Amino acid sequence: MERNDFFNEIKNKEYFKRLNNFLDEEYKNKVIYPPKDELYNAFKLCSLSSLKVVIIGQDPYFNKNQAMGLAFSVKEGVKLPPSLENIYKEIEIEFNSIMNYQSGDLTYLAKQGVFLINPILSVVEGKPLSHNIKEYQLFFEDLMKFIDKIYRPIVFILWGNKAKSYEKYILNKNRLVIKATHPSPLGANKGGFFNSDMFKKTNEYLKKHNLKEIKWENTIFD
Repeated sequence: MERNDFFNEIKNKEYFKRLNNFLDEEYKNKVIYPPKDELYNAFKLCSLSSLKVVIIGQDPYFNKNQAMGLAFSVKEGVKLPPSLENIYKEIEIEFNSIMNYQSGDLTYLAKQGVFLINPILSVVEGKPLSHNIKEYQLFFEDLMKFIDKIYRPIVFILWGNKAKSYEKYILNKNRLVIKATHPSPLGANKGGFFNSDMFKKTNEYLKKHNLKEIKWENTIFD
């Protein structure tokens, strides 16, 4: 299964036509993030045919030059948002490593089969959740159902209540679901995120099913 299979499946649905019309108008008349050509980066950078891990975000970063079409990821040279900083800290804790905090680009994970997806793919500059529309809800429901048809073992990492609300679409028994608090300072600092071993547990599951483990550290990548 590839991204074209998914988009071919939904291309004639009325909600998807409405979504495309809505986005055309929004990009034409407002400052929208991510740039239009990066809207489906999660699909472009992570092949659904080699998907191993799904991490669900919320909606894109709404400040200039941050959003790049991957949940939690920011473009090279952009200061790490607090949530991403906490994700890096947890990776350091689990693997006793030192992350490169100068880079918040998570493309290196996407290329290993980590699907970093926001249920809402776009946002108006400076206005969080401004594109929280029914069409995106239907799009994401269809995406979750599509992923559920993939037989291969997949790990879902659900951070925070919003991500956890999508657990109802994970019906395939060939799955590991890991839940934790959201990595934002408000969530992570209350407990339930740090020292959770979520990344190690993910790798243990992949190894058990004869799949290549994820190299979570963004140090020298080989």
